[in-house]
Amino acid sequence: MVSLVGAGPGDPELLTLKAYKRLMAAEVVVYDRLVSDEVLAMLPSTATKFYVGKVRSSHSVPQEDINQALITWATQGMRVVRLKGGDPFIFGRGGEELETLMAAGISVEVVPGITAASGCAAYAGIPLTHRDHAQSVRFVTGHLQQGETTLNWSALAQPGETLVFYMGLGNLMNICQQLMAHGLDPLTPLALVEQGTTQQQRTHIGTLRQLPPAFHSGDVNPPALLIIGGVVRLHDSLSWFEADQGDALGFQDGKHFPPLQ
Repeated sequence: MVSLVGAGPGDPELLTLKAYKRLMAAEVVVYDRLVSDEVLAMLPSTATKFYVGKVRSSHSVPQEDINQALITWATQGMRVVRLKGGDPFIFGRGGEELETLMAAGISVEVVPGITAASGCAAYAGIPLTHRDHAQSVRFVTGHLQQGETTLNWSALAQPGETLVFYMGLGNLMNICQQLMAHGLDPLTPLALVEQGTTQQQRTHIGTLRQLPPAFHSGDVNPPALLIIGGVVRLHDSLSWFEADQGDALGFQDGKHFPPLQ
């Protein structure tokens, strides 16, 4: 059996109950770069752990090798967890791995996770939709494909909508320029949520025309989620999360969780 498990955006208490059960029963855990240290601390000491993270066109293990390794361990009778930051089916290549495993006749399940857009926006006090600001939301990849973004900018540059860009930090200036060039108001607010839902979270506010000072100084550490739209204006009044409160807000290091049967 292979379980494709979403680890959520960072805070270990955002794991689903099903995800936690699968982690406790795992014999092999194959995990990505975006899985937080707090979640990794929860893994049983008996589980064999393999890191297969990807960083900006630098893949520690090619995807094809990951697919084959999952098949090999499963056919050996192992309980395998493929652990992904956020949700496996939102820019996590979970669909590709599911296709490969099913084609090989491997028993497989998908355990959804809280995606970064939901987790980071909530912890930053930014509702993704709001009656007065946004009637729809789009999840968009900001990652360059073959050196350029192939996005329908005219469709994205619409008022009354929230845009959430994953993997967009390295392409932030181009994203803003394209949206303004296709008609979006230069004063449209944006937020960069750095290390969202963790004790290192910081939220940087700017506009399409005036990017956050921390971005220009290089003082934003990935992962950072980009949120664009009128809902960002609510951050100042709705921000409830203070990262330095730590355990007072429910953070755990994973070692104190009661075992689940």
